[in-house]
Amino acid sequence: MDLYHASVPVFLRYLDRLRALVDAAEAHDPSSLLQARLAPDMHPFEMQVRIAANFALRTCFPLAGLPIPPYGEHAASFDGLRAGIAHVVGLLRSLEPSAFADAPSRIVESQAGNALVRLVAPDFLLQYALPNFFFHLGMAYAILRSRGVGVGKEDFDGLHAYRTRP
Repeated sequence: MDLYHASVPVFLRYLDRLRALVDAAEAHDPSSLLQARLAPDMHPFEMQVRIAANFALRTCFPLAGLPIPPYGEHAASFDGLRAGIAHVVGLLRSLEPSAFADAPSRIVESQAGNALVRLVAPDFLLQYALPNFFFHLGMAYAILRSRGVGVGKEDFDGLHAYRTRP
């Protein structure tokens, strides 16, 4: 599988799932969920969403050999989160598969906290970028579950189906 198809469509699919989590959070309790967190030293829901969305840019543009475009300034609100996700989706859709032709031979660097990650592109995508994207998506999901928002695995991946919950 080429790196375009292993990255851009995956991010697009799960950015849609992330937007649905934002919608569920707003519908459940818009007054407290933006700043809700699992632990005092973890990022709140709002930041988990922003970091997840930004990981798509930090991944796909270097794989395509392009500079990372700015995530942009978006309000600290549910509408702001949706605008940020929509911005990222638009940028990802602008990428051409042909830009990824030389991706396997590229070395990609990224700041990981205080560490500098420097990996060949396939390792960067599979060992660093996708796990980090899904970590922050998972944390956003877990925050919602911990606050009683009625989301389940089917909301996370859009593939599972379960009987209606009680």
